[in-house]
Amino acid sequence: MIEQIGINAGLVWNLLNETGKQSVKEVKKLTKIKTEKDVFAALGWLAKEGKVAFDENDGEIFVSLI
Repeated sequence: MIEQIGINAGLVWNLLNETGKQSVKEVKKLTKIKTEKDVFAALGWLAKEGKVAFDENDGEIFVSLI
C-alpha cells in the first residue's frame, strides 16, 4: 500500500508541475487515481514532504506545488 501511495504522489506531483493549481476533483480525474481516498493519501505524502499547498474556495479544495 505504501508503494502505491508513493506512485500516486508522483502522478500528482507531475500533474501539478505541468498544469499548476488544480482542484482535488480534477487531480483525481486527470491522474486517473481510482478513489478520492487514494488522492488524499498521495497529497498527504506530498504535504509531509513540504511540496504542496492547499487552498479552499467555496467548499472546494485546491492544491498547488510550493
